[in-house]
Amino acid sequence: MDTLESYQTQLADPDSRFIEVAGFRLHYKRQGSGETLILLLHGSFLSLKSWSAVMAPLAERATVVAFDRPVCGLTSRPLPKRGDRGPSPYSAEAQGELVAELIAALGFERAILVGSSTGGTIALMTALRRPECVQGLILVDAMVYSGYATSEVPAPVLAMMRALKPAFTRLMGFMIDRLYEKAIRKFWYRQERLSDETLAEFKRDFMLGPWNKAFMELFLATRRLNLDPRLGALNLPTLVVTGEHDRAVKPEESERLAKAIAGAELQVIADAGHLPQEERPEAFLAAIDGFLTRTVRSLEI
Repeated sequence: MDTLESYQTQLADPDSRFIEVAGFRLHYKRQGSGETLILLLHGSFLSLKSWSAVMAPLAERATVVAFDRPVCGLTSRPLPKRGDRGPSPYSAEAQGELVAELIAALGFERAILVGSSTGGTIALMTALRRPECVQGLILVDAMVYSGYATSEVPAPVLAMMRALKPAFTRLMGFMIDRLYEKAIRKFWYRQERLSDETLAEFKRDFMLGPWNKAFMELFLATRRLNLDPRLGALNLPTLVVTGEHDRAVKPEESERLAKAIAGAELQVIADAGHLPQEERPEAFLAAIDGFLTRTVRSLEI
């Protein structure tokens, strides 16, 4: 049977790179140069390909790295050993620490974090836990007041799922497989812009190796993050971006987020849904241009 390692070899692109960080073999791509690092964090069920249309233009001004987050793409999917009761590497807190460790492993002290959807949640978590590692934040339709950041399975249900993990893993895998295409298409305002080929690549790269077991570990580690009361402590340059027609994270939530973070700016991208960097890449680049120019300049002074 093919292993994830064999898939990593078969599916890696010529510019693919791998690095060991926090127990994961992370798949990433790197473009550009300079002392400023722009680190791109994609959303759930996707991969670093979510940034394909904007990575090269961003690399004209800085070093740009996009990586496959845990449970996604060509990044490894480590599973706990029998009897292991240690902290989950898939929790939001652990993923925030992973981002901080990755910045250091890449040879930088700080980074501008650009996070989409749950990638925005993790970028925000990193900034709250390790502000010394973050130069600035661009939060793109970030989940803060709904979805991933507010989900929590009741303790009795969680205990039952852990006791019957193999059965729930199969059930969840079956459901994701059946609903994947429909769910991802809803992230787009104009669904015809998402080609069948691109969607098939996202699904293929998500469902590699023990993907369903790894996703179950992430699901079991998901809990309410209570980010809202902590936002007032954030003291970093921040830009909040929303697609005008986002159905997954409503624009009102992004407006609320921008108001909650001192000094944060808000950009609304017209004619776009949950993934404006994919659906309207030129408009996305224009929306973040001024913020990036100021933030990168502040690093160089």
